[in-house]
Amino acid sequence: MDYKTAGVDVEAGRAFVNRIRKSVEATHRPEVIGGLGGFGGLMRLPAGLKKPLLVSGTDGVGTKLELAQDHEGHYNVGIDLVAMCVNDVITSGAEPLFFLDYMATGALSPDAMATVVEGIAEGCRVSGCALLGGETAEMPGFYPPGRYDLAGFCVAVVDEDQLIDGRQISPGDRILGLASSGLHSNGFSLVRRVLEQNGVNSDSKFGPSDQPLIEALLNPTQLYGHLVKTLLAKGTPIHGMAHITGGGLPENLPRCLPPDLQARVDPSSWPRPDLYEWLQSCGDIPERDLWHTFNLGVGYCLIVPAEGMKMAEQVCEAEGIKAWRIGSIETASSSEHAGCVLGLPA
Repeated sequence: MDYKTAGVDVEAGRAFVNRIRKSVEATHRPEVIGGLGGFGGLMRLPAGLKKPLLVSGTDGVGTKLELAQDHEGHYNVGIDLVAMCVNDVITSGAEPLFFLDYMATGALSPDAMATVVEGIAEGCRVSGCALLGGETAEMPGFYPPGRYDLAGFCVAVVDEDQLIDGRQISPGDRILGLASSGLHSNGFSLVRRVLEQNGVNSDSKFGPSDQPLIEALLNPTQLYGHLVKTLLAKGTPIHGMAHITGGGLPENLPRCLPPDLQARVDPSSWPRPDLYEWLQSCGDIPERDLWHTFNLGVGYCLIVPAEGMKMAEQVCEAEGIKAWRIGSIETASSSEHAGCVLGLPA
C-alpha cells in the first residue's frame, strides 16, 4: 500500500502546481518577493504610505459550488472567490495587495482545479492584487469524489488618514447603488431548492428573451476594486461603502452607518432583473425573503454627499458599471432601530 492507493496522487499534485505557475506569477505586483513554491509568500508594503493600516478579509463561494461543479463552471467560481473577499476589503478605501486561496478536494482533478486557479488569477489581475500563495488539500474519504471546496483570504492596505469607516456619513448623504452581475455568490441554498422543484436542467431558459438559466446563475461576481480605486484617485468624496452580499440591502447597507443614522431606500429606483422575478415566481418566495436573501440587482453601494453624486455617476459610467440613485441617509427616529433600511416591503 502507498499514498496513491490511499487516494492521494503526489505526482498529480506536482503537475498541477507546474500548470498553474504562469497564471499565478502573472498576477504579481512589483512588491512581491520571490516566486511560487516557498513556505510563505513575501511582499513589501507599497512605498509612500505614512501610517499604513492592513485590512483583511476571508470568504468562500458557498453552495454555488455545487451548481458550478455540476455544470463545469470552475473558472467563474474562481473569480467569485476573489470578488467575495476583495469587494469586502475595499469598502474601507483600501487597495488589495495579495490573495491566498485554499482548495480541498476528495481527489485532485488537475483540469478542473487548474481552471479554478486560472479564474482566481483573473480575479486577482482585474483587482490589481497578487495571488501570493495557496494550498490544495487532497482529502479522500472526507469529500466525495470529484467535489471540492474553496476559501479565500485577501489583505489590503490603506493610509490611516484615507480610511473610510462611515464616520463622515451624515443626514442628507445620498446612496448610489451599483449594478450586480447577477446573484453573485449568495442565496444558492434557496436557489438550488427552486431548481430542484422545477426540474431545471442545462437547457432551461428564463425571462422574455429566453436566456440560458444555468449560465445566468453561474455568472461570476462583479469586481468593484478598480472602480473604487478610480473613484478615489479622481477625488470623488465617498463617506461610506457597502458590499451587498447575503442578507441583501437590509442587512448589509446598515453595516457602514453610524449607530444614530439609517438608510431610506426606494425599491422602485432601479429595475429588478428578470432572474429574480423567475426565482420568486417559480419558488413562491415571499417578497421579504427575496430582499433578505438576494442583492436584487444592486451589488455594491456608495454613500456620497449630495454634491458628489454627479461626479460618482460619471466615473461609474466611464467604467461601464450601471449606477442608480437608490436612497438617502437620515437621522434614526426614536421609534425605529438605527441603521435599518427603510422603504422596503414589510
